[in-house]
Amino acid sequence: MGTIDANFAGETVVVTGGSSGIGRAVATGFGDAGATVINADVRAAPKDVDAETPTHEVIEERGGTAAFVETDVSEPSQIESVIEAARGFGGVDVMVNNAGVHRSLEFLDVAPADFEFVHGVNLGGAFFGTQLAAKDMIDRGVAGAIVNTSSTTAERAEWNHSHYAATKGGVQMLTRSAALELDRHGIRVNAVAPGPIATEIREGWAGEARSAIEESEGLPSRAGTPDDLPGAYLYLASDAASYVTGETVWVDGGASL
Repeated sequence: MGTIDANFAGETVVVTGGSSGIGRAVATGFGDAGATVINADVRAAPKDVDAETPTHEVIEERGGTAAFVETDVSEPSQIESVIEAARGFGGVDVMVNNAGVHRSLEFLDVAPADFEFVHGVNLGGAFFGTQLAAKDMIDRGVAGAIVNTSSTTAERAEWNHSHYAATKGGVQMLTRSAALELDRHGIRVNAVAPGPIATEIREGWAGEARSAIEESEGLPSRAGTPDDLPGAYLYLASDAASYVTGETVWVDGGASL
């Protein structure tokens, strides 16, 4: 099969939650494509069992430019700090709102603290990440791109996912609403909805995802890996998607079928 070469040289990309899992793969993907990458995460050290080197250092080792900014995306003021840091590299051209958390709880067991924690990171982080990045782009007269991380649970109910799925449904509608209002500024807003990806979004989840798929019949034929995701993000952020906005691209190995 052929390959597509993305070129983001001269552009600055902010990836929230870029230390591990999907965010790490997306951040390094943009780095490999020539972008200056800022990883905005609560910690630099990766959670992935097969990774030790922080994301920004990996990008630098490959000859790229990157930085880490300690960031809790549930606090808008900290997102503002990331945007300000990006100004030191010319300002945000692409914003990837990927940071996410998950707590596996049955609907009747979700406490207000659980609800607020998951919503603050998953939906609040994406909302204010989109808003603050857009303001920076508008101030600088940049026709930028924003890509949010949703989930197939935005439209497909699963056990123990009620509060998490609610945030991802919110991210999907945020993407559409922001795309509608930001279009006049030349800013495109899209989302990627990963399916069963073997990451450590919570301890043990990678193994659970693999086991569940191995025991099932039909699609997907395997659990996805973080490396299955960057192509969708790079496409949506690129000029190749200049006529695409308000869309959610599902990357799920056919699970939604």
